[in-house]
Amino acid sequence: MRDTAPETNRSLPIALLRAREKVMGPIRAMLADVGVTEQQWRVLRVLAERGTLDPTEIADRSCLLMPSLTRILQTLTTKGLITREAHPTDRRRQLVTITAAGRQLIADNLKESQRLNAWLRESFGADKLDALLDLLNELDALDRDPRG
Repeated sequence: MRDTAPETNRSLPIALLRAREKVMGPIRAMLADVGVTEQQWRVLRVLAERGTLDPTEIADRSCLLMPSLTRILQTLTTKGLITREAHPTDRRRQLVTITAAGRQLIADNLKESQRLNAWLRESFGADKLDALLDLLNELDALDRDPRG
């Protein structure tokens, strides 16, 4: 084991942050034009892909903490992009559904989203991008707490 931290260009947390900014910069610009944040977009994408979900599953799938998700859901409800209703058998739980307006927002931005994805695949290489995604998904599947 080393007595010093790795150089920043070999630090996984820093490399992931740099890569995130490289990917998210153009996406943030697209989202700013339509008036949603990247967190709101993630929630809409998850709901469009998975259908009606409870907030816990939305938080997990969109990589958000529950307090943040609560605010985001309120904003998306106010914008008419989602609906929330009580669970039919457990009134303490909510179910969240994307609205037609939410689906339309995604549809309206699909071409730009696809263009950005194509730029990334072309610039980085399709095989490398697929390998990176596989490795990141494998990393995500590791046990959450390395301390035991």
